[in-house]
Order: sequence, then structure tokens, then C-alpha cells
Amino acid sequence: MSAQSKSGRRADAAGADSGDGIHHVLILGAGYAGMSAAVQLGARVGRRPDVRVTLVNAQERFTERLRLHMTATGQQLAELSIPELLEGTGARFVRGWVTAVDAGARTVRIDDDRVLHYDTLVYGLGSVADLARVPGVEEHAYTLNSAEDAAVLADRLDRLAGADADGSSGSGTVVVVGSGLTGVESAAEIAERHPGLDVVLLGRQEPGASMTPKAGAYLRAALGRLGVAVRSAVEVVEVLPGAVELAGGERVRADAVLWTSGTRVSPLAAAAGLAVDERGRVLTDAALRSLSHPQVYAVGDAAAIRQGYGVMHGTCQGGMPTGVHAAVSIVRTLKGKEPRPFRFGYYHTPVSLGRNDAVVQFTRPDDSPRRIHLTGRTAARYKEAVSAAPWPTYGRMKKMPASGAVWPRGGRFTRSGVQR
Repeated sequence: MSAQSKSGRRADAAGADSGDGIHHVLILGAGYAGMSAAVQLGARVGRRPDVRVTLVNAQERFTERLRLHMTATGQQLAELSIPELLEGTGARFVRGWVTAVDAGARTVRIDDDRVLHYDTLVYGLGSVADLARVPGVEEHAYTLNSAEDAAVLADRLDRLAGADADGSSGSGTVVVVGSGLTGVESAAEIAERHPGLDVVLLGRQEPGASMTPKAGAYLRAALGRLGVAVRSAVEVVEVLPGAVELAGGERVRADAVLWTSGTRVSPLAAAAGLAVDERGRVLTDAALRSLSHPQVYAVGDAAAIRQGYGVMHGTCQGGMPTGVHAAVSIVRTLKGKEPRPFRFGYYHTPVSLGRNDAVVQFTRPDDSPRRIHLTGRTAARYKEAVSAAPWPTYGRMKKMPASGAVWPRGGRFTRSGVQR
């Protein structure tokens, strides 16, 4: 048995005991938000004998969601081990699928055969592509839900782009559904890495619609230079073998379909009886505690977090602060203090357009665009720095936990944000 398996079993055994004098903090999901909560909380209280911090995740490898479009085109990324990222914090790691949460009994079932007890829960089971909304997506489309999913797509693209039997370059059509940031980055990456393939980007909105006219125009021109065919104001109503069907009956040929349109969250929160919104996200108070079960904190994409400008949308820049805030709030409650309200303001939207080009749209705290933006190689370097930022951030938090609690609070945009 490996050392990691042994540590996982020890955590299971400890977590299963209630009334043992130890305050058990269980963190579900090791995305950017969950990892931030685990590192921050572990660094602050992980070595206390009366507190046990346990992080649960289905995979031992950390998924770099910001870079999955690179994995999907065969580019090798660093192998980031969750247990190694937690080293030195005192937090424990348990590998397994969360299959049920019992909010009344304060237990979590793992792989249907293990039960962990908690006194405080941090719920960070984030979003994945919605495969059920449109017929045929689950059967015929690829997704970027995980590194494994991205690698499967990379293999398909390699086979499409590979040389034919007569030695000529391969060809084919790749349809990317969804003109949001993930769709744009994926279409650009595929077109750059596989210039012999025809790449079609389909979406309801024009790519870059949330940017200033000048920044959006640059983004669309960059897609054009890469040979991406963009079709806006269209809706895919079915994915078929070898094609996608649009509203109105038109069919677009496709040798591979990448689905980036729409996400869903895990149904476990609703099944556990936690108060959720219409999308299944946990409704929280100002401190990120569940409105129905205050011993549960919700972070990242799993939470419907209201600020003065509205409900936050899921991004790494907002997810990591929610994880840190939940950890700091738990530490405050362990000291008998009330947690403080969470406030966050957006500050940028970085979009890669291949490896040497990008657009960075700077924003107001409510995510509306400012006039200033970056383009070209400068923007590409900025985007790469953003994508690589979590690892040094986690490292700093291990040594100086307070360093992780620095982010834009949003000023007047969030000052009136009261959770309902």
C-alpha cells in the first residue's frame, strides 16, 4: 500500500468518528477554490491537535482548468499532485468520488463504501459541461471537463490531422460549440496547432461580445487570421454522428464536436437538502455559509454568491478568494468570532488566442469592460502569468497564510452586497 493510500485510510478512520474531541473540517473538491481553502486552512490550523482538515477529490492530480484547451491539442502540462501541493500544511487528502452528502447527519459518502463525518463542510464541487440540455451531446461531443477528457479530444484531433495513406496531410472539420471564453480559446488553439483542419466556432453571441468594441474586434480578427470560421446568432439543437443541427434545420458537417456551451453543477447539494438556486448552486449568506445549513460553506462555481452587482460567475480569479475567505471564516469561528462578509470585484478577462497572441480586457469590479486592454505578445505573456499564478500563490500561503487574503474587494460595487 502506498503512503498516500495509508494517509487516506487514516483520514477516513478519523473522519468517521464523531464526538472524538476533534473539530473535523471536510473540503469537497480540489479545484481552484477547494485547493485554496485546503491550503489556507491547513496552513493556519492543520497542525492543531483539536482540528483535522481533510480534502476530498476524485483525482490525485490537480486539473488545470485554465489550460485544458492546451491539453486538448496535445501539449504537455506539468503533473501537479494534490498531496504534494498540501505538503507542510497538515491538511490530509482522501481520493474518492463524493456520492452523497447527508447535511442532517453531517456525513459524506465516498465511493458508496466510505463515510466521513464533518463538523464544518466546505462544499466546492464545481461545474462541468451540461451534457443533458441538448440531445446527442453526451453521445457524440467532446468536453473539457477533465484532463482525461481533453486528452481524448487531443487523440481524435491528432488522428484527423495525421497524414493520409498517400502521404498527404490529413483534413477534417472541428466544430466548437459555444462562443464564450472557453470556446474562443479552444478554437484558436486547435486552429493554430492543426492548421490543416477546418475549425468552425458556433455560438449565440459574437465572440468578444463582453469586451470593448476595439478589444472584441481584435479578438475576432485574430480568429480570422488563424482560419477559424465564426458563426454567431446560431443555436445548436442536436449533435449527430458527423454533424450538428442548428435551429431552423441546417446541418453543419463535423468530424469532431467540442461542447463548451453551458454548464451544470453537481446535484448533490440539492439532494442533501441545502438551499440552492434554480441552477443548483448553494445559496449563501454574506460569509459564504449555506442559508439553510450554516455549518456548510460553499465556494467557487458551487455557490450562488451575491454581491452588490449581482451573483458572481465562476472564474479562477473569483474562485480562489472564496476558498480563502471560507478558510479564514472557519478559523474565526473556531476562535469564537463571527466571520466577516465576503466582498470581491473583478479586474480582468484574459483570453488566449494560441500561444503567442491574446487579449486582456481590464474590467470594473462588476465585470463590465474598462477602456484599457492589452493585445498581442504582451497580452499572451500576461495570460500565461495568470494561468501559472495559483502554484506560487499556494506556496506563499503555506509560509504566509495572510498573503492569500489579498484581492480586490470591489469598492462601491460590492459595499451594498447583502446576501439574500
